[in-house]
This record gives sequence, structure tokens and C-alpha cells, in this order.
Amino acid sequence: MHKNNGNYQIKYKIWIENAEGESLFGDGKWELLIAIEETGSLKEAIEKMGWGYRSTWNKLQALEQKLGFQIIEKSRGGTGGGGQTVLTTKGKQFVDIFRKIHEESDAEFEKISKKFNKFISKL
Repeated sequence: MHKNNGNYQIKYKIWIENAEGESLFGDGKWELLIAIEETGSLKEAIEKMGWGYRSTWNKLQALEQKLGFQIIEKSRGGTGGGGQTVLTTKGKQFVDIFRKIHEESDAEFEKISKKFNKFISKL
């Protein structure tokens, strides 16, 4: 048996649930919204995630319904296509607060990982 080097990372996942314990939003949808912001296209963002269009669209609509505000805004293109999807102002704020939650959590979990590694290296 070899001595461990105390080089471990404590990992976590963050998601938002409603009062009934139903998961509404987590890292996957957060990454999707970031991809929409980057590409300007719901279709491209969904393809980037490797998800199905219809189920993802339904989940986004359900999320907006449960939150009580619109997150994305779609515009159709002309006869040649070229539609665009953008985050609404509230959608951008929602993405930003989730990003801040991650940043703060990342910093805290880095501290926890260091404490854990210090402890485990003494065993």
C-alpha cells in the first residue's frame, strides 16, 4: 500500500429546487444558456450540448413558467432562415447569479479540499 499524497479535490454540484423539491435549474441548463449567449442560436447551443431539440425546448419553457419570467427570446429569420435566440435581461441576470454562486462555491470548496488534503496526509 502506498502513502497517499494528499492531492484530492472535493467536488460538488449545484442546482435549484422549488418548494416541492423539484429540480428546476442546474449546471446543464446553465451551460446551455451560456452556449445560447455565445452562439446566438438555440439550435447550435443544443447541438453543442448533444441534447434533443424538442425536449430541451420543453424544459426551457417549463423553467420559464415556473420562474415566472422569460429567460430567452427567439426571433425567426426571413425566408432564408437566420433566426436568433438571445437571453433576456432577466435571463442574463439569472445566468450571472448562478455564475456568482459557482465562483463563491468554488472558492469555498478549494479551501475545504486543502483542509481535507492536510488532514488525509497525516493519516
